[in-house]
Amino acid sequence: MPATIIVGGFWGDEGKGKIVAHIANTEKPRIIARGGVGPNAGHTVDIGGQKFGVRMVPSGFVYKEAKLLIGAGVLVNPEVFLKEVDLLKVADRTRVDYRCAIIEPRHCEFDRTADHLKKIGTTGSGCGPANVDRVNRIAKQAKDVPELKDFLTDVPLEINSALDKGDFVLIEGSQGFALSLYYGTYPYVTSKDTTASAIASDVGIGPTKVDDVIVVFKCFPTRVGAGPFPTEMPVEEAERLGIVEYGTVTGRRRRVGYWDGELARYSAMINGATQVAITGIDKLDRECYGVKEWGRLSQKAKEFIEKVEEDVRVPVTLISTGPELSQIIDMRKEKL
Repeated sequence: MPATIIVGGFWGDEGKGKIVAHIANTEKPRIIARGGVGPNAGHTVDIGGQKFGVRMVPSGFVYKEAKLLIGAGVLVNPEVFLKEVDLLKVADRTRVDYRCAIIEPRHCEFDRTADHLKKIGTTGSGCGPANVDRVNRIAKQAKDVPELKDFLTDVPLEINSALDKGDFVLIEGSQGFALSLYYGTYPYVTSKDTTASAIASDVGIGPTKVDDVIVVFKCFPTRVGAGPFPTEMPVEEAERLGIVEYGTVTGRRRRVGYWDGELARYSAMINGATQVAITGIDKLDRECYGVKEWGRLSQKAKEFIEKVEEDVRVPVTLISTGPELSQIIDMRKEKL
């Protein structure tokens, strides 16, 4: 059985964590692996009244039978990783590729103090400087950190072995398409590519092993930090609509914009989207809050979904109607 990759379609904060958790609970993957940059991206999962903001552990941790892997392309901050593993009680099933580059305190310090990085709105988590050291071949690797000894593995070997046995593997990306070092709003971007192709490379699988790419979009895209935002709305309008959000990692207030069909189409094209997930439909129309069936959505919401499909030319199969994990419409069986 091939793998499924889930990535963000805008500037991150699209609600990937919830989509990953939902698919993990319904499809029961053998492995959930994380690609992406590192702890500069947080995924939020809201389940049973508890909210979890994870920066290192895959957000599919809510499915307790899956092994949780962090791919070699991901930067690891040992302190953040070990705290999360302890908090979530997942030490027995979480592993890190021994080749992951390590974020050291000096990387975080440089990230927080360098003038040019402050101007672009970096998270200060040390990812950019750590990736610089990686390119310069001087980065420490996970295998060099004694505290990580019990968590080391060969992630590509584990994933490809599982796929060869017919097991389902779910792979989650971080950040969003428009933050890609290559395709985003440079220089206001993260320190590597964030598209589905890069996420596959991060965990060590080839393109022939990927069956589905689910791109997650928000009804109202948001962005944290500086940089171009073509459809950005005034703060007053966002407040009137009740869209006041803060970044999972930085706590900074998110800038809010209107749906950007042109960017969504380009994002879906480069990511090779086979499905689209839409989050925040309850922000578009409060009548849709908590709805779990397509037929119960308002006409306004249905027309918006139809516009999304027209823009991206890919079926919308998942619609989030609220923050809770159970508040979702899943139309994969009907549309695929």
